[in-house]
Amino acid sequence: MENPNFLILDEPTNDLDLDTLTALENYLLEFSGCVLIVSHDRYFLDRMVDHLFVFKGNAVVRDFPGNYTDYREFEKNIDAENSKPKKAKAAKVEKAPQKKVVARKMTFKEKMELEGLLTDIATLEQQKEKLENDLSTGNLSGSEINDISIELGTLMSTLEDKTMRWMELEELAN
Repeated sequence: MENPNFLILDEPTNDLDLDTLTALENYLLEFSGCVLIVSHDRYFLDRMVDHLFVFKGNAVVRDFPGNYTDYREFEKNIDAENSKPKKAKAAKVEKAPQKKVVARKMTFKEKMELEGLLTDIATLEQQKEKLENDLSTGNLSGSEINDISIELGTLMSTLEDKTMRWMELEELAN
């Protein structure tokens, strides 16, 4: 395969000497695509990753932006907050004045945007399905696969943005 844009590495640092490990790190630092790494090597993770999926057990996966050291600091802060006395917090909450929450109504422009988003999302879903079908044919060259993959990534990002906006407007509508 020429010019991959996605790598999956399972314990890539196991049994590597320092020269090979340095070469791997340099390659990954220069790599322009997406890399999924499964590793217990904390130093390697700190140098290579900027996003973690932390498996907590019982089918719980935490999505965390940052490296391993950032995650450990975050966990320490959460543990420190959880160990604080809860009675003091409850007293502060009771003293706080209650604010009335006034439901905001949708504007005409937002209603029109909501209707347009439904059409846009349906069109984007069809385009996404077509691109996925094109990729699954197996008749494409490496450059065609790369071009379609880039187009699919852009389309999925746009679709996600429009879906999020649609959910915001739907919440206002109800």
